[in-house]
Amino acid sequence: MKRKTRMTVTSNRCLTDGIYSMTLQYPEGEMPEAVKPGQFAGIYTGNPAMLLPRPISICDWDPADRALRFVFRVAGAGTAELAAMKEGGQADMLGILGNGYDLSMLEGRKVLLLGGGIGIPPMLGLAKALHALPGTEVTAAMGYRDSHLFLTEELSAYSRLLIATEDGSVGTKGNVLDAVRDNEVMADAVCACGPMPMLRAVASYAKEKGIPAYISLEERMACGVGACLGCVTRTRDVDAHSHVRNARICTEGPVFKAEEVQIG
Repeated sequence: MKRKTRMTVTSNRCLTDGIYSMTLQYPEGEMPEAVKPGQFAGIYTGNPAMLLPRPISICDWDPADRALRFVFRVAGAGTAELAAMKEGGQADMLGILGNGYDLSMLEGRKVLLLGGGIGIPPMLGLAKALHALPGTEVTAAMGYRDSHLFLTEELSAYSRLLIATEDGSVGTKGNVLDAVRDNEVMADAVCACGPMPMLRAVASYAKEKGIPAYISLEERMACGVGACLGCVTRTRDVDAHSHVRNARICTEGPVFKAEEVQIG
């Protein structure tokens, strides 16, 4: 659903230091047929000086309420504008955008979810979707800088939750893979979203274990629909249409199989 929709802000609150949760509701009678975990939308700030929307991953969705939830970090002027939006106000949204995680590849398996920083929010929607699939076991290891945690209670409702913090204030001291190793987690597949150093480590871990890894690449995006070529990543195979080793994260991604992209 690559079109602009005028959404209603039904909630917007601070979860912890600099992290906000915003829920946007579709107009009566509108809602995408399906939302895949890992997809995103572009949210416009309403400031005419900021022409492009801010791409934010979908944290969760409620078809009954026609609502999408976004959890984001205030990192600049654009996200500060989003954090200041009031309940009952309106915001234009472009979406739904991108390709998410393929649940058919994960059903009935032991799935390990790894999230780092603002890569944690899409893991909630994925954990919730996987939890509903028969025979699927979900372990989630989430990485934070310190004790300013967010979404942990909700994640623990749909997975076995492990926590890692850089300063060791909560859970395992270190990163998400330290938590995985400390708890001797066994998995058939890995899904991850987070900063590039983490994704490189995840790809290496999956290769070592001989299991597939599906990673969501974080990158600055502009148009969100593949026209500007501002979010290109290198691929291992040549694209059949463009005849180059490139893929647009906003359209071919953001989720890729780790072995398909060159991130190391």
